[in-house]
Amino acid sequence: MSMHLVPILAPAGFIVAALMSFREPGKRPTSALAAASAASVLALAAALVSALLLVVKGSATVATPFSIPVSLAVRVDAVSVIMMLLISLVGWVVLRFSATYLDGEDRQGTFTGWLCATLAAVLTLVQAGSLTLLVFAWVAMSLCLHRLLLFYPDRPGAQRAARKKFIFARTGDLALALAAVFLVVGFGTDDIGAILEAARAGTTPQGVTVAAGLIALAAVLKSAQFPTHGWLTEVMEAPTPVSALLHAGVINAGGFLLIRLADVMLLAPGVLAFLVILGGFTALFGCVVMLTMPAVKTSLAWSTVGQMGFMVMQCGLALFPLALLHIVAHSLYKAHAFLSSGNAVAYVASIRRPGPIAVPSLGAVSRAFAMGLGIYLIVGLFFGFYDKSPQAIAVGALLVFGVAYLLAQGLADAAPGALTRRTVGYSVAASIAYFGLQSFSIHLLTGTLPPTPSATALEWVLIILAVSSFGFVAFAQALFPLWATHPAATGLRVHVANGLYVNAVIDRMLQNLSTKSPWRPKLKER
Repeated sequence: MSMHLVPILAPAGFIVAALMSFREPGKRPTSALAAASAASVLALAAALVSALLLVVKGSATVATPFSIPVSLAVRVDAVSVIMMLLISLVGWVVLRFSATYLDGEDRQGTFTGWLCATLAAVLTLVQAGSLTLLVFAWVAMSLCLHRLLLFYPDRPGAQRAARKKFIFARTGDLALALAAVFLVVGFGTDDIGAILEAARAGTTPQGVTVAAGLIALAAVLKSAQFPTHGWLTEVMEAPTPVSALLHAGVINAGGFLLIRLADVMLLAPGVLAFLVILGGFTALFGCVVMLTMPAVKTSLAWSTVGQMGFMVMQCGLALFPLALLHIVAHSLYKAHAFLSSGNAVAYVASIRRPGPIAVPSLGAVSRAFAMGLGIYLIVGLFFGFYDKSPQAIAVGALLVFGVAYLLAQGLADAAPGALTRRTVGYSVAASIAYFGLQSFSIHLLTGTLPPTPSATALEWVLIILAVSSFGFVAFAQALFPLWATHPAATGLRVHVANGLYVNAVIDRMLQNLSTKSPWRPKLKER
């Protein structure tokens, strides 16, 4: 076996574990749990060996002809290896957590089987070297996740969320399959490496813009972009390990698709502009609604909506290395957040709050934003602004708003000096980490992902719009405690907490659609 086929061992191990789990579907499936644990360790080992092979031998695509021009291929490059490492690590953690979390459940073996099958599909997706395998893994991942979302099939809430997700997912599957057909016809092959090389060389076959639009549609539906985000905030009926796997892994598939086919997406500037607008709005929308959520897991779900919007916006700005870095950082953070949410709630509830919280004034917020801008400029000059694209500088400017919000808490008049020093230190560290990781990711992915092209007039307009919008929302958020008791703010909070009722409208539309459909699923009475 070629050493470049080592990545295949990762999904293969999970497939074997899934089959063993389905043979032992009941409580405490000892053999299945042992197989799942071994599969996760094997996946981690395969990912590490693949990373070593990438350093020693470089990128490679190994294809097994199925029928011309369709093939099954495995692609080993920096993008696939990074995603393999991420998914293997998250999968290992989630499987270990679920073994304890579902201990004693009547269908623990079945759950473990579908969890392993989902991980196998995701690992196949990220290392797919042909459009055929990519589409197959994309669909398989969605169908396996659907079974996990319906682990408690008698719960109406779970049925509603899964049905909504199923409709959007099948639409995305169809869009991706049609995009693959356009690309195969246009480029004469389904080999992803050959397609990317031709696109980077400037080849623009007929129908490539339509293909890019369909790819964008598939990514938008997969990553729960506005207004199709509702299902992601309603999957809390599923066990916590499902939420961790979904929010830390599967939901990133849309961003991965855009990154994997980055060279093709660059051939359609209009599609990228659409992604900037939709992703930016989704990011603002999700993060604002998140602030009104009383439940921790629901708040985390809305946070994921916002983060996925930000990731899509980065892809629209052609900042593909930064989008991949965002996927890694968000996945690790969100997996930890979901799996530790119960302990976090218990810890916070046990804390005695000694007095009122310091509220920053308008002056303190203004000083915080000025100081955040100063930190950004100083750190940015140290790392070198001269070799950064306007798009990257603009995204870095958005970091200023998060840093400024943090600084505002430390600069409040009633804030102790220790808090001020701590927030300043955290802000400097965050800025250094951003520029450092940005430089590292660009260096690591040079040659694998295309460089960010020069900003056009349209992109400058979108950059200015994004920076001003995020800045306004961040400034208003920092001042929120000062006007939170105003009657207008109270009413606005109610509307925002309901997501501006967009999800209710989507529910009504889908309900009318399913009522007319002969395949309408019926809710079981409890």
